[in-house]
Amino acid sequence: MADITQSKTDLGLKFSLFLGCVIPNRYPMIEQSTRTIMKEMGVEFLEMEGASCCPAPGVFRSIDPLIWLTLGARNINIAQQQKTDILTMCNGCYGTLLEVDHKMKHDHKINAEVNKVLAETGRNFDGSVKIKHLMEVLYFDIGIQKLKSMVKNKLGFKVAVHYGCHLLKPSRIRPYGGNSENPTFFDEIVEAMGCESLDYRDKFLCCGAGGGVRTGIKETSLEFTHQKLKQVRKSKADLIVVCCPFCHLQYDLGQVEVNKMIEGEEPFHIPVLYISQLIGLALGLEPQDLGLVKPTDIKGITPFISLDSLMEKIPKIQEKGSAGGKKDGK
Repeated sequence: MADITQSKTDLGLKFSLFLGCVIPNRYPMIEQSTRTIMKEMGVEFLEMEGASCCPAPGVFRSIDPLIWLTLGARNINIAQQQKTDILTMCNGCYGTLLEVDHKMKHDHKINAEVNKVLAETGRNFDGSVKIKHLMEVLYFDIGIQKLKSMVKNKLGFKVAVHYGCHLLKPSRIRPYGGNSENPTFFDEIVEAMGCESLDYRDKFLCCGAGGGVRTGIKETSLEFTHQKLKQVRKSKADLIVVCCPFCHLQYDLGQVEVNKMIEGEEPFHIPVLYISQLIGLALGLEPQDLGLVKPTDIKGITPFISLDSLMEKIPKIQEKGSAGGKKDGK
């Protein structure tokens, strides 16, 4: 087993880790794999005690902008008290916290109104915290060359990456500049792991889950997913790699749902990994430390799409045990 108590590379980076809702409730393996690879890189995380939902941009912001702003600013204040920037693993959480931070820093009226509410609980927003997505930290703070230097297993997978909507837009307050229209940073990280990142049609199409669509109009949501899956299959990708737990859910559980919707057609069985899981495999870490081992007798939990086709391509990992269980969690 990899020794994750001793970091291999000390980058001197420290963040308050914002978990959000979907990761601890549906995809704890994303948290596990992220903590594992970041420990390996010498990145330190502080826990955000008392943090709430971000809250979700597609719901709360539409109903009550002041509540959305206030709860977001309260979460930022927790990191502010710890004198660290925030790292989030979810595109939706990233969107909320980054946009709340931007509004609080650039709209004096909003700042005064929200800080008035926060003052009732002894909190305030002072603008000292930066909001960062895991992808941003990997690409800018750690860097491609450092990531390449740590690779032990060149994976050789053909990968269909999915950036997700909130990671890139609105581009004017994202750190990627004009590259938000045709970004390459996700592809570069994947290729640093010894994989081929494929270009495929509708690469930047929404997964179908966001903005409350999955909850409100499930059939429409799955039509988006079906379209994406068809294009991924045409690209002959070995797997889909995501950087958002809600996108992960839509491609993982969503494949099972799409397969039921297209009964009579060829079903989809495309494995889905979160970026930190892919990196962990390339770093030679154990599958159980990356949340990739699933007891085959447990149903109704991720991964719903078997990961065996990936694991069998990596003999070192395959010898440690089966990952992903039976196909589609059955």
